Amino acid sequence: MSAELGMQSDQQTLERLNQEYVEAFMNADVDWYREHLADEFIVIESDGSLFNKEQFLRNTVKGPDVADYKLHEVDIRIYGNAALVRATGVWTREDGKMGMSRYTDVYVRKHGGWKTVSAQITRTSRMGPRGRYKQAK
Repeated sequence: MSAELGMQSDQQTLERLNQEYVEAFMNADVDWYREHLADEFIVIESDGSLFNKEQFLRNTVKGPDVADYKLHEVDIRIYGNAALVRATGVWTREDGKMGMSRYTDVYVRKHGGWKTVSAQITRTSRMGPRGRYKQAK
């Protein structure tokens, strides 16, 4: 680990890891995920499918189902040795169709570093809030 990375705050580290997670998705970077996901990692995909780490890695090899993905909102909350990363992104498919995703990743500090232990992804082909809970009162 470089001295610069050693000087990063937990907030900065988690911001970097979140960005790298998205880049790994876009580049089908199985090696990045193998290093940064905890062995007990579980993901709930947008269709409700549940995958463990090895299943997730096998799916990652296939490459992304979007041509572009841009992060818009990232909220990081640190609770001691655990952290929640919630984010919103806008995706574009090869055919130009766009949509939005929101996700929550759970990180745990292990052996001096942060590992992702859980992820949940929600995707929609519609942009913006909708439904009965769309307006906070």
